[in-house]
Amino acid sequence: MTYQTDVVIIGAGPVGLFSIFECGMLRLKCHVIDALDSVGGQCAALYPEKPIYDIPAYPKVTGAELVENLYQQCLPFNPTFHLGHQVTHIEQLDEQGKSWRITTSKGTIIECQSIIIAAGVGAFGPNRPPLANIEQFEGHSVHYYVKKRDQFKGKHVVIAGGGDSAVDWAISLSEIAARVSVVHRRAKFRAAPESEVRLNELAQQKAIDLVTPYQLEALEGVAHQLEKVVVKSMDGEIKVLQADCLLAFFGLSMNLGPIAEWGLGLERSHIAINPLTAATNRAGIYAIGDIATYSHKLKLILTGFGEAAQAAHAIRHFLYPDEIIHFEYSTTKGVHAA
Repeated sequence: MTYQTDVVIIGAGPVGLFSIFECGMLRLKCHVIDALDSVGGQCAALYPEKPIYDIPAYPKVTGAELVENLYQQCLPFNPTFHLGHQVTHIEQLDEQGKSWRITTSKGTIIECQSIIIAAGVGAFGPNRPPLANIEQFEGHSVHYYVKKRDQFKGKHVVIAGGGDSAVDWAISLSEIAARVSVVHRRAKFRAAPESEVRLNELAQQKAIDLVTPYQLEALEGVAHQLEKVVVKSMDGEIKVLQADCLLAFFGLSMNLGPIAEWGLGLERSHIAINPLTAATNRAGIYAIGDIATYSHKLKLILTGFGEAAQAAHAIRHFLYPDEIIHFEYSTTKGVHAA
């Protein structure tokens, strides 16, 4: 079956979902493609219960809650979702970049006028620490993300890493775990300043153990159950930590897949865009969210939301340059007026 639409959005994460809303406000119909079987991208697949603190008007919201709200927000514009599909081929049908044919891994063909790439980090997977026999514990007592916070209730949890995920989960799990130990090779963390302050406060209150500067050395346990995590300092000092589980937060490996072959301006596996329009080097293709890059970009969800709005308006002008748009705020237009 061949579909016809105004815009194809590649990626159904938070930024992709919000771009449906922004396009809808400008009367642009959307089809959305995502390799995952559900909407939400990383937020839903990897961190559904992780608290997020930097979404406007939400002092605290989980990844799952954010995704659900964004999904409900875009539904009035009747988007069509193709979940469990990966884009395998794109073909430009005109010289201006206003006609494209997209083919997915399941043979679906969509013809559109513009493309928004909101693919996050592309196909993703965890960066695994190089520890002997780690595979025997994976999925049982070694984890790379948290889907259900309560599974760590009353457990001795060792968290390895120094970024936002490590710090945020250390703070959150300290409320329910028997003990939380944070292993990092430096005393300084790469997390939001306020989060790091809170982490150090909890350490001073003996609610969290900061094991720095150390790094993972070995795992000990029986069958699939972890019992001890061995860590080693930069000077060779060994410590053995009691552990029911290990959370290893060393980021995600990124694979753009077929996107890397589309002739876009790539910079270190990211797509270079014009920050004023989110346009790529190919007319008719736009990129937003984590996959997009430009000088001094802040890699935040709210930045991606702004890029979604820029892309939608740029597409409307690109497709209808002679049309005068009397854009109205949502407070006066209302989403159902689309």
